[in-house]
Amino acid sequence: MPFISDNLNRIKPSATMVITAKAAQLKREGKDVIGLSAGEPDFDTPDHVKEAAIEAIKKGYTKYTNVEGIPELRQAIVDKFKKDNNLDYIINDVIVGTGGKQILYNALISSININDEVIIPAPYWVSYPDMTLLAGGTPVIVSCSDDTGFKLTAEALKKVITNKSKWLILNSPSNPTGACYSKDELNAIAEVVRQHKNLYVMTDDIYEYIVYDNFKFHTFAQVAPDLKDRTLTVNGVSKSHCMTGWRIGYAVGPSILIKAMIKIQGQSTSNASSISQYAALAGIGGSNDFLKPCLQAFDERRIYVFNRLNNIPGISCILPEGAFYAYPNVSGLIGKKTSKGITLSNDTEIVEWLLETGEVAAVPGVAFGLEPFFRVSYATSLKLLKDAMDRIERSVSSLA
Repeated sequence: MPFISDNLNRIKPSATMVITAKAAQLKREGKDVIGLSAGEPDFDTPDHVKEAAIEAIKKGYTKYTNVEGIPELRQAIVDKFKKDNNLDYIINDVIVGTGGKQILYNALISSININDEVIIPAPYWVSYPDMTLLAGGTPVIVSCSDDTGFKLTAEALKKVITNKSKWLILNSPSNPTGACYSKDELNAIAEVVRQHKNLYVMTDDIYEYIVYDNFKFHTFAQVAPDLKDRTLTVNGVSKSHCMTGWRIGYAVGPSILIKAMIKIQGQSTSNASSISQYAALAGIGGSNDFLKPCLQAFDERRIYVFNRLNNIPGISCILPEGAFYAYPNVSGLIGKKTSKGITLSNDTEIVEWLLETGEVAAVPGVAFGLEPFFRVSYATSLKLLKDAMDRIERSVSSLA
């Protein structure tokens, strides 16, 4: 009898974590590796958030809280959705968890039955399919090429819906592409969802505030309020408030699902860190003015990376509309030979070759469900990005 669960045979390790760990190991060995694989802002947590955490410790707010989060934070989340998205919720519609990843996992575990289908547009965040598999569901992957801006169309959605379809997952702004769904694009998708009463929508809005060129963000339930009771909206403070390590995510949605998610969380992690919750309260309830210089820096890096990548023969890149990732197409490098006479046949080999020859760590497109691409994060300094682009260019120029 095997000791390890058969369920683990259905999933694979997070590719982004694997690459990040490999790059860190090479650095420990003395290699001058530039990591463009991690998905976290390089800016520090705002002072008012850190001060709120310190104050919480001083006041003794270091005990267990309600599984679903402290009432003050849940009310601040209700207020945020009213202010930013014109959506009305009550605190019983809110759950706070240990990061957005746990929120997504709880939602799938508490709603999926064996063979239920989850529609996932690709490129996707690496964990969506594996979470679905762990929950006993079947990921239905819909390829969305750079020809469609990496976005799911209503026509493509219609073709994959079956009587087993339970969820559609939408991520906007997108990890890994930076693509953002417009209000009109969401409306078109909503028209399809309305025709299928058993289909629910899970929106991952973790990059909501990181958009460029005056793009107006809309969340799905905001565009289709009549579908609010069939929508789970997931968000968090990791990216918007530079709080990745604080591990606070949250969601609003139908009370029956929120109650189920609380039940799952109560038998797994219980509450998120009390101190982190008070820090998140200061972030969500406070001003976002601190984000302005961060966005200016991200935008400068975005334009720079976009221009540099498009000037490298064999690589083409769509301008990201949000988040802090670029997802260049490397089909022009497939079939090229390295100085060692090795033919590059896929994006995994290209990324491994870039790490070996250029000491630049990226993530291959296969991890996100669409090849041949790779993802680079520009959540690092412009100085490092310039060095990284120089290295990529030098490596590519060595190909025959």
